Amino acid sequence: MSTILVTGANGNVGSEVVRELVATLEADAGGWRPALPDPDTSIRAAVSDPTRCPNVPHGIECVRFDFLDPDTFATALESVDRVFLMRPPHMADAEAFRPFLSAMRESEVRQVVFLSLLGVEKNPVVPHHAIEKLIVESGVGYTMLRPSFFMQNLSTTHLEDIVARGEIIVPAGNGRTSFIDIRDIAAAAATVLTLNGHIGKAYSLTGSEALTYSDCARLISEASGRTVVYTKPSGREFAAHMAEQGCDADFIKVMRAIYLVAKLHMAGKITGDLRYLIGKEPITFAQFARDNAALFAGRPDAAPDS
Repeated sequence: MSTILVTGANGNVGSEVVRELVATLEADAGGWRPALPDPDTSIRAAVSDPTRCPNVPHGIECVRFDFLDPDTFATALESVDRVFLMRPPHMADAEAFRPFLSAMRESEVRQVVFLSLLGVEKNPVVPHHAIEKLIVESGVGYTMLRPSFFMQNLSTTHLEDIVARGEIIVPAGNGRTSFIDIRDIAAAAATVLTLNGHIGKAYSLTGSEALTYSDCARLISEASGRTVVYTKPSGREFAAHMAEQGCDADFIKVMRAIYLVAKLHMAGKITGDLRYLIGKEPITFAQFARDNAALFAGRPDAAPDS
């Protein structure tokens, strides 16, 4: 039996990746995946507390895992063939990932799929840049998924501003962003984790349209029935606002760097990589807004799409 380990499995992206893998492997039950060494493949969810896995589908094994605690590596990596790796938002030091990469190599993991960032190869400011270099140097077979900005950041990180103030508060100026839905990212991850031909590849994943945050505010307004505006704060104003909300300084620094790319009109690139991997058109922002209309309207019983 081989195992696919999914890090960050309790988070928005990680939990969606687990669900997509479950669906993919169930659809192929009784068949044969040429990329997998054993058709009897299991999924393991790496989480900080295995007694609390609210976002992990029932029946999936949850194990305690901490990038900063090497004692958690052996159990997490037992019989693991492939790893979905994502950087926890609070970890800005790329060197912190080196011990786990070494453990993967020693455990003979044959592929690590890293959730990186669109344009990361030209953006040394963000930690993803250095992490990609460490992965290549580790000698483990790799696949880089480089998505654009997540639509779901507006239904999670920035939701309170939208609901309480009717405002999108991000320092992206008038720049356009080729937003991507995490459901599409998860579908792409499931593809590269279960099919041959993706080791040594890097994919730039985007939606099919490039929007300003004013466009996003308009589409959220139309879907939710309430007025939402984009305030266009400066980077300094954004940092102060996020600090007031209790965000960590390293997290704020990374977010400012990401939004600066949009402000400099460097985040609007549209590629066909996502369509190539998942075989269908990307989810549009309008669809995302409709799926989360109740959430953006501030209804207490609403739940996000993912």
